[in-house]
Amino acid sequence: MKTFNLLLIVLVLFTASCKEKNNNHNNHNTNIDVLITDTLSLKLNGNEKWIANNETHEGIAKMNTLILAFNKSKSKTYKTLGDNLSKQTNYIIKNCTMKGESHDQLHVVLVPMLDQISILRDNENETVSKKALDNLSQLIKTYYNYFKL
Repeated sequence: MKTFNLLLIVLVLFTASCKEKNNNHNNHNTNIDVLITDTLSLKLNGNEKWIANNETHEGIAKMNTLILAFNKSKSKTYKTLGDNLSKQTNYIIKNCTMKGESHDQLHVVLVPMLDQISILRDNENETVSKKALDNLSQLIKTYYNYFKL
């Protein structure tokens, strides 16, 4: 329940902070975004990848770098990794300028990422943490399969 509440809070913050360059984002509805995340499956934009804004792409790249460095290191402090990954998702959320279908598609992949990061931050069981990290790594690969700059 704690993870769900945290995920819900992060999702609300994400949708509240997403903005167009002119800060007019009145057509954005949190309830719709939750529904979209629950009902949409990730798909390409026709035969093309979706266009992500620079900050989103940069944040995902930094997350991938953090995970690669963690996997090479001898220290396996999953909570610290989760905290560092959370900083990157906060950066992505704070700097979101995406809208429309590409934004909705980002939610499909980003919300599960937030859930896995919450597990890394809150869990003491190494086996569960390792599985969350594996899931997160797969989600990042999925992001790159569906999004580009």
